[in-house]
Amino acid sequence: MRAPRLITRSALALAVSLSLLAGCTLLTPPASEALRKDALPNVSVPQQWVQPAEPGAVADSGFGSFNDPVLAALVQEALTYNADLRAGAARVEQARGYVTVAGADLQPAVAALAKGGGKWSGDYSGMQNALIGATWEIDVWGRQRYGARAASDTYASAQLDFEYARQSLAAWVVRSWLLAVQTAQQEDLLQEMLQSGNKLVGMTQQRLKFGIGDEKDVVQAQASLGEYRDRLRQIQLAHTQAQRALEVLLGRYPGAEIQTASRLPAMPGPVPAGLPAELLERRPDVVAAERRVASAFNLTEEARVAHLPKLSLTATFGAVSSDLIVLKNRDNPMFGLGGSLFWPIFTGGALQAQVDIRTAEQQQAVAEYAAVGLRAFNEVEGALASETALRERQVILEQVASDSRRAIELSTVQYKVGSTDLRSVLQEQLRTYGTLLSLVQIQGERLTQRVNLHLALGGGFGPQAASAAADQPSLPVAPN
Repeated sequence: MRAPRLITRSALALAVSLSLLAGCTLLTPPASEALRKDALPNVSVPQQWVQPAEPGAVADSGFGSFNDPVLAALVQEALTYNADLRAGAARVEQARGYVTVAGADLQPAVAALAKGGGKWSGDYSGMQNALIGATWEIDVWGRQRYGARAASDTYASAQLDFEYARQSLAAWVVRSWLLAVQTAQQEDLLQEMLQSGNKLVGMTQQRLKFGIGDEKDVVQAQASLGEYRDRLRQIQLAHTQAQRALEVLLGRYPGAEIQTASRLPAMPGPVPAGLPAELLERRPDVVAAERRVASAFNLTEEARVAHLPKLSLTATFGAVSSDLIVLKNRDNPMFGLGGSLFWPIFTGGALQAQVDIRTAEQQQAVAEYAAVGLRAFNEVEGALASETALRERQVILEQVASDSRRAIELSTVQYKVGSTDLRSVLQEQLRTYGTLLSLVQIQGERLTQRVNLHLALGGGFGPQAASAAADQPSLPVAPN
């Protein structure tokens, strides 16, 4: 049995020699340290955070539920049903598919062809054949490997972006939940304010009726009562909007029907902030931006070597027969081996333009990495500064609330001994309510900033027991 010689020995030797070059070393993307110097040339990263921060390594997980199983269940529900997150998961799957496609180019492509039909086949030749062919482009210059590495880097960046999206979604759920609880607590305070305001209006009207008051006091009391009603309506709207926002995050219909806690949770213990130099290595969105730089680098190198020759090997194996035509050589099966060389000599500048495009994309990826890194630093410093300021403001307001309660007690004593009337007690009570409203807002903002800090540091979200109880403002009680 004799197989036809479809390629000369010298050609085969050349093909084998060139195929050995396929293992040539590829250029590597810039290392993390080199990338930071290139992307952030005007940034001097300090040894410690500028704002006061808790020392220690950042926890990878274990924050976000405030030791509340209901809130923890809501976070898990959002991670399961949120529409944006499901779209992000689909993008990850797409990126993984592109990795498979790019890797397939490095493998031989095998196809089969069969034809039959007896004496009167489709072309009236009466020929029947069965062939198996294989084609393999030898990656001499690394073009295909650069493409495969770029696809792998893109896939890695998609996974990291998805992880950061999960963390961000969990943070949004907690923040929306906190806002709903905060507004519900403020609504209760405003309801109490309305009751005291109504009492004050009634008292001024009685004084005017008996001739011991004036109309100015009545009008002022009524105006204040109107302001309380307006603030209550604002808080009620904010509460329903927070409920709707939370329901959308959970993948539910935004009907403002979700129930939340009636009081803000205790403030968790301090969050270790780690070191600024570690942030760029820890936050998923920053590392994702770094992988996009690597992908852009590999795509640039892929475009750069695209103008070099492409070498492909082909092999066929099959059998041919005919019922109508006498074939010159009926030896079966047949085997053939061949090769092809493709060298783009003139493309009108298209290949160089592709290199320029990829280079610009790489520069864009480096700039975007710098923007993400600076945003990460700013978010941490901002959250640390806000936490310090809010903690100090809470201490101030707690003292104001304590003094206001004492003023109510003293006014009550004066009222009982007859040295003043009930109006002064009610007025002190209303001022105290205003302080308590601000205190609840500060407590809510402080808890929200704690969530922001944990997210900015790249920490995960999960159940954790609160280590310190925050003093909840108590309602002032007016005498009967």
